[in-house]
Amino acid sequence: MAVIIDGKKIARDIIDEVKAQAQQLKERAGVTPGLAVLLVGNDPSSRIYIRHKENACKTAAFFSREFKLSQDTSEKEILAIIRELNRDAKIHGILVQLPLPKHIDPTTIIEAIDPKKDVDGFHPYNLGRLFTGNPYHMACTPKGILELMDRSSIAIEGKRAVIVGRSNIVGKPVALMLLNRHATVTVCHTKTQELAFVTRQAEILIAAAGRPEMIKANMVSDGSVIIDVGINRKDDGRLVGDVAFSEVLEKASYITPVPGGVGPMTIAMLLVNTLNAASGQMPK
Repeated sequence: MAVIIDGKKIARDIIDEVKAQAQQLKERAGVTPGLAVLLVGNDPSSRIYIRHKENACKTAAFFSREFKLSQDTSEKEILAIIRELNRDAKIHGILVQLPLPKHIDPTTIIEAIDPKKDVDGFHPYNLGRLFTGNPYHMACTPKGILELMDRSSIAIEGKRAVIVGRSNIVGKPVALMLLNRHATVTVCHTKTQELAFVTRQAEILIAAAGRPEMIKANMVSDGSVIIDVGINRKDDGRLVGDVAFSEVLEKASYITPVPGGVGPMTIAMLLVNTLNAASGQMPK
């Protein structure tokens, strides 16, 4: 039976470390890490997520600003706030919560953020640096996935990794990160033929397709590491991942639960990125 990776505990440990480092930064340089968060509209999941981020900032003793904007806020108004935050020396990280309302182009918004303050790691500059193997800010969820494996002493170098899902938020960035760590990487998607055949080749399987419990026991190999990024609400109200947890638990060597696996790591990595931006520890 697999070892269940406790993402909540690992994330708490990281936030405690960030808090201690932030205190040292304040004592040494008089700088308090500052994070600004913009939420546009009333998406329930986004509101819950923003609340978790606000609580994490308080725990780590960060300075934070929140902009909770109405659904009909214009793109022009959002861009004006971002320009203000780009100039604000107290703000080291800017996060615009996705998804945005349909009348707002997310690419325009993301590209308006100063790349040094793009702590989500979505700006083309940051994605380009990741592509060249010289990352600046790395996307939080993929970065959290690697941190989970590192802190669980799971080897990455030389391993066969399969990713199910090719989004710009998880699938593509985590593929690049694993390549940079010398894994052999396969990315699967909706057009992949014989998906189960491909996933059974994985020593590390990352499920990020957004389809509830699609990864069954017959799709994984014995002793594989299973990282479940999915968060899906079923008709009966249960929150499940992209992996059929109880089935796969018997075959895997390590597995992340949903909830309590990858999710808490995303927020922890957001704080790490903001701390790094504030302390000037990023590559020049």
